[in-house]
Amino acid sequence: MNQVALLIGGNQGDRQALIEAATALIRQRIGTVALFSGVHETAPWGSFDDTPLPFLNQALLVDTPLTAHEVLREALRIEHELGRRRKDGATAYSSRPMDIDLIFFNDDIIDTPDLTIPHPRMHLRRFVLEPLAEVMPDYRHPVLGKTVKQLLYEV
Repeated sequence: MNQVALLIGGNQGDRQALIEAATALIRQRIGTVALFSGVHETAPWGSFDDTPLPFLNQALLVDTPLTAHEVLREALRIEHELGRRRKDGATAYSSRPMDIDLIFFNDDIIDTPDLTIPHPRMHLRRFVLEPLAEVMPDYRHPVLGKTVKQLLYEV
């Protein structure tokens, strides 16, 4: 069994209902949700191609029999089913009903063209670290060697 840390969230539509729908689909298709954080409302991060509304985000720890790439495939399917449409070649961030990011997968370090774990920018993003610190504060980042709680204090 593997454990994956996911960050789910969005800023379009009924944000809370979409988080609940994503969690239900994750339970059906990815695995057992062992822990989940509270829901956090945060300002958008990065340069958006529109005028975005605040995001709701939640961290989930999921026990799964799937590989990291299988989790990614299911996460992308769930995003699509919940209304996310990715733009080919887009360089700016955009508003979306659902985003599912793989933050950690066990203690694995994965660097492929379609998947990088640990998430390469998670340590820079308070909106990732705050909910993640609720469910795994003492987890040590396998590349940076710092705990999630330490990373949160530094951002």
